[in-house]
Amino acid sequence: MADDAYGVGIGWRPEISGFVAGLPSLRFAEVVAESVHPHGELPEGLPQLLDRGVAVVPHGVRLSLGGAEPVEPQRVTHLAAVAERLGAPLVSEHIAFVRAAGVEAGHLLPIPRSWEAIEAVVANVARTRKELSVPLALEPIAALFDWPDNEMSEADFLTEILDRTDALLLLDIANVYANARNRGEDPLDLLDKLPLDRVAYVHVAGGAEHQGLYHDTHTDAVPQAVLDLVAELCARHRPPALMLERDGDYPPADELRGELDAIAAASGYPAITRPPVA
Repeated sequence: MADDAYGVGIGWRPEISGFVAGLPSLRFAEVVAESVHPHGELPEGLPQLLDRGVAVVPHGVRLSLGGAEPVEPQRVTHLAAVAERLGAPLVSEHIAFVRAAGVEAGHLLPIPRSWEAIEAVVANVARTRKELSVPLALEPIAALFDWPDNEMSEADFLTEILDRTDALLLLDIANVYANARNRGEDPLDLLDKLPLDRVAYVHVAGGAEHQGLYHDTHTDAVPQAVLDLVAELCARHRPPALMLERDGDYPPADELRGELDAIAAASGYPAITRPPVA
């Protein structure tokens, strides 16, 4: 995928499958891996995208790559099988944990930026990649707090993981904004220190402030500050694809098209809401 420019895409969800199907110039979409059965019927709408040649990337949310325990083999097998079923150019998952000692958190939870945590992630990524036939992209998450025993900066932490796993980076620019805002930092500092040539694609999403903290909600419109970061990122190194990520509270179609057009304008990619120019 890193060798091809897909432009602007969108996260496929059943609630907006008709809208996604109607995007005339769409070349890239993402689907939650756990929502796809690797052998049964595909969710309605996905086969039509595949028939059009749209690249559909499975995005895992349940592997718990950052957990102290080994990843569960059946979850890895499912992710690999879904990638094969979709003919995906790559798969993605989070640098986070979702379970410990058999207890499910129900959320993506941050891991400490420590050498011990890096060892756990590297081991779990290696276990996962053994079964995958395509590259793996890792996504850092938005976190409302930092662990007190952090041993390094976020940039050093992520770069170490990418170097030791040979994985790609799924950069969520909304997470970059949220974390910097909540920590009182400049988000450009992180962009200037990350290996941007390793970015496979980018998530762009909205959020909202609540009780003094900015929450990465995926249910609000993309703010101008995040679009400005998209422009800053692309001025440094434009990624092969950027996608709008919405997970609920879907606005009218005109508003969704407006958000996609805004991402296109900020990144310099063509708008996907209109037919391609001959």
